[in-house]
Amino acid sequence: MFAAPPILKAEVFARLPDALRATGRQQSGVARDSFLEGPSFDRAGNLYVVNIPYGQVLRVSPAGEWSLVAEWDGEPNGLKIHRDGRIFVADHKEGLMVLDPQTGKVDTVFDRPRRERFKGLNDLHFAKNGDLYFTDQGEADLRDPTGRLFRLRQNGLLEQLLGNVPSPNGLVLTPDEEILYLAVTRGNAVWRVPLNPDGSLGRVGIFLQLSGGTGPDGMAMDSAGNLAVCHVGMGSVWLFSRLGRPLYEIQSATGQLTTNAAYGGPDGKTLYITESETGTILKAELEVPGLPLYSHR
Repeated sequence: MFAAPPILKAEVFARLPDALRATGRQQSGVARDSFLEGPSFDRAGNLYVVNIPYGQVLRVSPAGEWSLVAEWDGEPNGLKIHRDGRIFVADHKEGLMVLDPQTGKVDTVFDRPRRERFKGLNDLHFAKNGDLYFTDQGEADLRDPTGRLFRLRQNGLLEQLLGNVPSPNGLVLTPDEEILYLAVTRGNAVWRVPLNPDGSLGRVGIFLQLSGGTGPDGMAMDSAGNLAVCHVGMGSVWLFSRLGRPLYEIQSATGQLTTNAAYGGPDGKTLYITESETGTILKAELEVPGLPLYSHR
């Protein structure tokens, strides 16, 4: 539909050290020594990521030095930092978790809402007011389009917003928070979810239809409303304008599993990307800074 956009080449920022890699675990049926996801920055410029098959949260300093923050018997997938410094984790096995980065203590927020277990949480995103949106993917796909989108209000009210999604994954809000973009991996699409002032949803539709690879995974938003979409299996991150026009294709320097991304760096204009096939964090310099997240407000 559109001409191919200009290509940017990502470069390696940091590789997971061999000492923090292990053997004997699987991710989606494949033996792996790691599978990095969920990148998020704290106010000191440290990058936090999860290592899914080993139930770990790792911290990477601005100099690229790695350390283990926490480890538990789970499958942490998404990670976002609260304004008060707590780290919220979407765990595929254990539900919605909260981590104290100072002590490494992990507690459960929700694992059996309404006495029913989640299918398998995937990713999460804070609104400006502290409401938490998160996806419940499980094994949903085109044969079983029953993945869910939830919103946890600041007052503790849990609301199911969607229940018919074939593999809901990454999610992000526009700068005005009138639209939530939802990556639908097995549909190879990004859905547009309008949010009405009263909290109800407008008419949900497709914002982007991708092709090739496996599908969209994590996403990040910049301050101009441009949307970065990690195309897992393609080895690319696409940058789309707020109108859906492709601006750039950011190509991986190693591996094809570009799973998630977060803006960081001194001016906020560097996009950091988890490349999960090789256990590497990539980076690419862009023109517009990322939209400040709830952790930095």
